[in-house]
Amino acid sequence: MENRDAAQVVGPFKLEGQVTKGFGRGSKELGIPTANFNEKVVDDLPTDLETGIYFGWTKLEGEAIVRKAVVSIGYNPFYENKTKSVETHIMWKYDEEFYGKWLKLLICGYIRPEKNYDSLQALIDDINIDIQQATASMDEEKFKIFSENALFKEVTDSSQKL
Repeated sequence: MENRDAAQVVGPFKLEGQVTKGFGRGSKELGIPTANFNEKVVDDLPTDLETGIYFGWTKLEGEAIVRKAVVSIGYNPFYENKTKSVETHIMWKYDEEFYGKWLKLLICGYIRPEKNYDSLQALIDDINIDIQQATASMDEEKFKIFSENALFKEVTDSSQKL
């Protein structure tokens, strides 16, 4: 693994909303599926939150388990996106899509700024390093404590949120 600075505690920042279709690159092109939020959730991000790679805890509607996640916030320079996105890679293998379900996300750690890449493979390699770093960091008590946040104890029914 390349040398990286230790993950930093940030926020925490709470985001929640329905999972919507993204660009379709996560699963197909990168092999790293992501859950995406709609533009309103992205627009409601704190204005001082820099683009970059973060991590945090997620809970998907209908599940009792809070899971680890890596989150990309920004414009994905490799793809030259014109609009900011929040793409959440939940560290769990789901057998089916969950578009339309309500996702709660508590961002609690920062890994690195967003950057461009020379190749798709370089991007994939860096994402895998991000996943390794987030996994290790979230086992530290200073990040693990966020998995017990009150956000995850609230009952949510997405049909009431439309």
